[in-house]
Amino acid sequence: MEPVLEAAVNRWHAAVNDGDLAAAEAAVSDPIVVLGPKGAGPIGPTAFAEWVARSGIRLVPRSWHPVSHRLMVVEQDATWPESTAPTRVATVFRTTGNRVSAALRLPDLRAALELAHICRELAATE
Repeated sequence: MEPVLEAAVNRWHAAVNDGDLAAAEAAVSDPIVVLGPKGAGPIGPTAFAEWVARSGIRLVPRSWHPVSHRLMVVEQDATWPESTAPTRVATVFRTTGNRVSAALRLPDLRAALELAHICRELAATE
């Protein structure tokens, strides 16, 4: 696993799980591309931190799946303040430098790995 990729994804998880808004802003690029149940697109670091605060989400990593030197899929247990039990999800992370530049949350590991491999192939043909 690439040390810079791993460190960036770890920093992202720590900021989100601690609800640390300043750290959340610092952990992501400007913009960061997001995907989740409410939509997809680029948002700024402040909007990302606001989402962290508003959602109250916690994402506990369960398995790591490096795809390339900039892409990794992390399977996670997600909880929200109203959760009675964790929900298993998977997120495709892309990094730029030492920051997360995409966090694409999907409902399961298979879907996330498929998307990550497509993204890798797209990047390889640029």
